[in-house]
Amino acid sequence: MVRYGTGPTVGVRGHIRAQSRRLRREALALYFVARDRRTPWFARALAAMVVAYALSPLDLIPDFIPVLGFLDDLVIVPLGVAVALKLVPPAVLADCRARAQLASERPVSRAGAAFMICVWLAFAALAVVLIRDALG
Repeated sequence: MVRYGTGPTVGVRGHIRAQSRRLRREALALYFVARDRRTPWFARALAAMVVAYALSPLDLIPDFIPVLGFLDDLVIVPLGVAVALKLVPPAVLADCRARAQLASERPVSRAGAAFMICVWLAFAALAVVLIRDALG
């Protein structure tokens, strides 16, 4: 039984956020697992496929289909992460989880974020100019 009213995260929403952060950390650990030479080849291959699918804009079930569209995000990705992590030797997994924890605590670059926002705005302005020229 899951208790939602305990700990630093309160309620269902807090529980979902905590699980989301944990899944994100595990996916990052899986990325490190896929790059670690101590991992068996079949576990590396599965880890690479799961990470690629999780980051891919293409889904097995498109997100615009009501209810079923998010099935892969809620079931397939966590299940793939869990299966891939079961195939990894415990020492390698502990090392990769520690690296993922350090990487997830690293501060976010505000300058990098501002640069990317400027790049997207420049692309949007270019698209507006090209569309305007094509129509007029």
